Amino acid sequence: MNKKTTHLDAITSPADLKDKSIEDLQKIAGDLRTETIDVVSKTGGHLGSALGVVELTVAIHNVFDTPNDKLVWDVGHQCYPHKILTGRRDEMPTLRQGGGLSGFTKRSESEYDPFGAAHAGTSISAGAGFATARDLKDEDRNVVCVIGDGSMTAGMAYEAMNHMGGLHKRMIVILNDNDMSIAPPVGALSHYLSKTVSSKGYRQLRKAGKMVAKTVGLEKPAKKAEHYARDFALGGAMFDALGFYYVGPIDGHDLDTLIPVLENVRDMQNGPVLVHVVTEKGKGFEPAENSADKYHGVSRFNVITGEQAKSKPNAPSYTNVFANELIRLAKDDDRIVGITAAMPSGTGMDKFGDAFPERMFDVGIAEQHGVTFAAGMAADGMKPFCAIYSTFLQRAYDSVVHDVAIQKLPVRFAIDRAGLVGADGATHAGSFDIGYLGALPDFVLMAASDEAELQRMVATAHVIDDRPSAFRFPRGEGVGIDLWDRAEPLEIGKGRIVKEGTTVAILCLGARLPECMQAADMLGAQGLSTTVADARFAKPLDADLIERLAKEHEVLITVEEGARGGFGSFVLEHLAKCGALDSGLRIRPMTLPDVFQDQGKPEAMYEEANLSANAIATQAISALGRGDTAKLKLVMGGASKA
Repeated sequence: MNKKTTHLDAITSPADLKDKSIEDLQKIAGDLRTETIDVVSKTGGHLGSALGVVELTVAIHNVFDTPNDKLVWDVGHQCYPHKILTGRRDEMPTLRQGGGLSGFTKRSESEYDPFGAAHAGTSISAGAGFATARDLKDEDRNVVCVIGDGSMTAGMAYEAMNHMGGLHKRMIVILNDNDMSIAPPVGALSHYLSKTVSSKGYRQLRKAGKMVAKTVGLEKPAKKAEHYARDFALGGAMFDALGFYYVGPIDGHDLDTLIPVLENVRDMQNGPVLVHVVTEKGKGFEPAENSADKYHGVSRFNVITGEQAKSKPNAPSYTNVFANELIRLAKDDDRIVGITAAMPSGTGMDKFGDAFPERMFDVGIAEQHGVTFAAGMAADGMKPFCAIYSTFLQRAYDSVVHDVAIQKLPVRFAIDRAGLVGADGATHAGSFDIGYLGALPDFVLMAASDEAELQRMVATAHVIDDRPSAFRFPRGEGVGIDLWDRAEPLEIGKGRIVKEGTTVAILCLGARLPECMQAADMLGAQGLSTTVADARFAKPLDADLIERLAKEHEVLITVEEGARGGFGSFVLEHLAKCGALDSGLRIRPMTLPDVFQDQGKPEAMYEEANLSANAIATQAISALGRGDTAKLKLVMGGASKA
């Protein structure tokens, strides 16, 4: 326990918050903020958003009966205070660590997490499901969804609100307005009006007024006048139009206001309600308050100074290499435009935007729109580069298929965070893009084995004007090789031999190439001559290279940072069709395992996934049936110490 958190120390579950005075709750909130800062300073994580909802989290658990009442957090990155209050305080030092707590909500972790989330815009749809299930089962519980204003750029949120407004289901949506300032609070009058319109007395008076107006034939004019008056004072016409009763905006750090408003909306018996709460991201931690990104995502940091512990890079990051190469090309080609979906800094598009502000478009958390937006520009002769994380591109797959691939439009997809991503875990892993893009006809799909290869793939995508293309690259820094001053495009569908051998062939797609080279050295120490090839392309395949490797080696191993059904499957299918498997070739595809891997350090996760040099070399020995894998491990163990 923290000596500075004596009030929080008495809270072991949300039940302990019941019947507390506002003054006590304020003290608990202060301790909760201190605890959150202390935890994240040691583990890293999403700090700014968590600090912004401290008072809101306390108020929700004070007013509502969780876990019977369902509390759904959008994205889940703002849930750290919630985790502390719901019996996980002692485990918080394991946050985002291997075998520890997830950085997001997770159903298997706690009964207080009824729905897992790490992608934005899902909370209202999930809450709608809970509300409908409750009514079908004739149960009595509240459903509360907390969604940030950034997530309100996701079209899915409005689809859910339109649906629930039409069904008139009883549910509560809390809009946490911490950045976009949809409608900033207008002082004490706003707070007073929010309390008033959410109160039972006001609603009863409103109901009586409706009856009178109906009797005298003025129901429609009276309803319109009441809406206009409330919208003028409070905002929220859009939410009213979607069928939600709007309350707000209110100060999300003022428990004197939050508690009675939440109690009022809790006691409403019909219809969906939206409570507009304004908070400050990074609240209560001065370095976060003064930072441009409000310490949205941080590494470990000094609590006193706010200085983050960041290791000095040995090589430029893949993301920066992509951004710099795109900027270089865009200087000579004014048709190049950049598109991203709420991740400008994460994808390097902020750098492109600095260089070409009129040619960079952040569409918000709207990947589907972003892809079709790019398709429209491509159809009119522009050269769009759509930079989206692999995990988020999944959300736009229909648009990729229907609006891009079928029409053979030259949209270029820069797929960041390919493969495993470490602390963000399964929800953010780039596991599936090889399979889901490789299935599309006439789609060029590349994977960079190092940062210089990435440069050439950006240049290659630039010159592909007759069909869609994509290049994938991992999170983090490159391998440290020299970069091109001016990268030349690759020949489409052609890989390269990196190391020549005779017995074992390792065909790698993407950034596992250094591990493949190390595995070849380990096999060489056992007297096994090994070829290593960089496929470069998952589609179109380099048929000549693949057939040569199959013909000239006893064993062929494919390696990729992707799920089953990807590159290895493409290679197997090709070899089967051309008859290369008929003569007894021993082929072993190595992919990510058929599980959703929890968070951990990337190197440990790849070890667990059996995609390390050790695992690759062991697979080769096993395929040969020589029975000397134990000796190989001993050699590898010695090599690793050296």
